[in-house]
Amino acid sequence: QNATPVFVGLMLLELVVGVLKTGASVVTVSDGLTSISAGMISRLPHLLVRGCELTAYIYVWERYRLVELPWDSAWTWWFTLVGVDFCYYWVHRFAHEVAILWAAHQVHHSSEYYNLTTALRQSLTQQLSSWIFYLPMALAVPPSLFAVHIQLNLLYQFWIHTELIRDLGPLEWIFNTPKHHRVHHGRNLYCIDKNYGGILIVWDRLFGTFAPETDKVIYGLVFPINTFEILSVQLHYYLYLWERSTTYKTIWDKLSTFIKGPSWTPGKSRLGDHADIPKVTGQEVPHEPSWSLPLQVYVVLHFLLLLGTYHDLFENKMMLSQLTILGMISYILLTLTSLGFIIDQRPTAAVLEMLRCVVMVMVQRCGYVNPLTPSLAKVFILENEFKPFQ
Repeated sequence: QNATPVFVGLMLLELVVGVLKTGASVVTVSDGLTSISAGMISRLPHLLVRGCELTAYIYVWERYRLVELPWDSAWTWWFTLVGVDFCYYWVHRFAHEVAILWAAHQVHHSSEYYNLTTALRQSLTQQLSSWIFYLPMALAVPPSLFAVHIQLNLLYQFWIHTELIRDLGPLEWIFNTPKHHRVHHGRNLYCIDKNYGGILIVWDRLFGTFAPETDKVIYGLVFPINTFEILSVQLHYYLYLWERSTTYKTIWDKLSTFIKGPSWTPGKSRLGDHADIPKVTGQEVPHEPSWSLPLQVYVVLHFLLLLGTYHDLFENKMMLSQLTILGMISYILLTLTSLGFIIDQRPTAAVLEMLRCVVMVMVQRCGYVNPLTPSLAKVFILENEFKPFQ
């Protein structure tokens, strides 16, 4: 949360430099808002419960630690830095090689663009499994130091989501850089399941998962989902796995759908055959809706207002009841879903948005939304831009 101003500043800087360098924006309204929305959703559980990673870590530390490394030692600091990154490598690799874990992680890969907003496109559910991989650290490293380094690892990975930094020379041999991470986000055949490192790229070099950037990288999922509706982005792959599992006859094949690789099919190896992945031509165009400028302004304004509500909710969570927090979470999800419907230009978007505006006024009457918001809600009711897709 404290890093948010830095994130915003860097995203604006990337936007300006991108325009100056390429003559075009590096981010679109639809994709950028979807990525930021995913980041917002991924933090909502923290309003109600403590993070799985730290809770489980403290439990193991208090009951099963073998030694207690001094928290103020430089050696412990460096050991934890390397240890957390090593664990992250395996978190990340398993998230690509086990289908049920990929169902969570695919959210981060669903953007067909590659910019700093992509770093914020996080999963609501990935934290439910990632904590397992860090537990060995709890046998020796104090929780306070682990908590610092798990955040440092995550913060480091923000800046590598950009196309504007091309090559960093000798640093490319040791560190994960934008050049290496672009490959990781590619759907080119040579990019699949490569470059898992967080801070260090040496793990990929050691374990045979490294690939240098060669051909032009085409970003996104191998089968693009072509939607900006945030709940679909977050949850569609779980539904896909379930539907796929029902087509198989044996219990083992049904189970394998979830525990083997995303490309697995009966008769194939655990990770499936990458030859089955659609080939890219280098001419792919990212999915982008055709929507008017007034509609874009409307969506951006309401999104910015929601950001204010979101920020206030986190600031005041200790003073709110669990029921109130659940209600505000529901309102946030309703708003993000409705804005996604508008971006997708779905036939039911106008109806859902008018319903949301009514809810917004009710929430404002209860004192949980800035009074400016309902006045903008009235703009929607008069917005003729929705007529083409009613």
